[in-house]
Amino acid sequence: MANNQSVRRHLDAFTRGQIIGKLEEGRSVTSVAAEFGIAHSIVSRLWRQFQTTGTAIRGFSSGRPRGTTPADDRYIALQARRNRRQTAGEIARHTTQATGRPISRFTVARRLHGGGLFARRPVRCVPLTPAHRRRRSLWCREHRNWRDNEWGRVLFTDESRFSLSCDSRHIHIWTERGTRNNLFNIIKRDFFGGRGVIVRVDIMLGSRTDLHISQGGSSPGTAIVTRITPDHTVLASAYMIFKVYRCCPGQSPIKHVWDVIGRRLQTMPLPCSDDELWQMVEREWRAIPQDTIRTLIDSMPRRVSSCIAVRGGPTSY
Repeated sequence: MANNQSVRRHLDAFTRGQIIGKLEEGRSVTSVAAEFGIAHSIVSRLWRQFQTTGTAIRGFSSGRPRGTTPADDRYIALQARRNRRQTAGEIARHTTQATGRPISRFTVARRLHGGGLFARRPVRCVPLTPAHRRRRSLWCREHRNWRDNEWGRVLFTDESRFSLSCDSRHIHIWTERGTRNNLFNIIKRDFFGGRGVIVRVDIMLGSRTDLHISQGGSSPGTAIVTRITPDHTVLASAYMIFKVYRCCPGQSPIKHVWDVIGRRLQTMPLPCSDDELWQMVEREWRAIPQDTIRTLIDSMPRRVSSCIAVRGGPTSY
């Protein structure tokens, strides 16, 4: 049937004339369809068209007229860029009021897609002050020449907070491709309320510790949601101890460990107590293979280079 539809769409005028000629000779619709290798319904519609209009030429249509003008399209894109958190429905209402013509949210979405704007979840990160950026950049420049064997001797330690309250993350913004980490596409957030558990873990290239817990509510300087790690991260090796300054989540690979656990927890029913949440976090921590941790630690040279490239600003890590 798919081949028949393809033939019908490309049926030229000469073939149409041949079909009509054979039908005028008294041939049946079934035999003509079999001879040309097309569907019975195609020949039947073509014969009805000839009997009704006297012609078998395929009609052409310019299609449905556009509901917006080029000026309207530019106005729609300008609204989305001025306030990236607006929904397509809100933009449609504003455009309707401005033009006096009804415009649907589906039309707005199509125009924005045509202009390279798509609704995506914004990046959530810790607010970075100019001082944080300088410290991040300085730290990365100091360790830009570290080799894999040097990173392999480092113990990464960090803590994060998993909350009982649900963050649906239903906020979307209009973004262009390749601009995910631009400042106007970032929601700066470093605190989430509600009850939860604070967990701490240490990882190395070939080993890791058990998950440690500090149950209870928020703790100043340590309470943080799963995807963000703004507290002091200490890296201890056999030769030196140094700190990754506060509010620099891009430097620690453990941030992605919390991210893996957080994504898995989002697929599960919301726990009812701190104890149940702790058991879920511990179970998911044990389920993470050591190869995943090894891959994260191996990415440290790329993380450092990426941070230097943006002068201490937010990175894709």
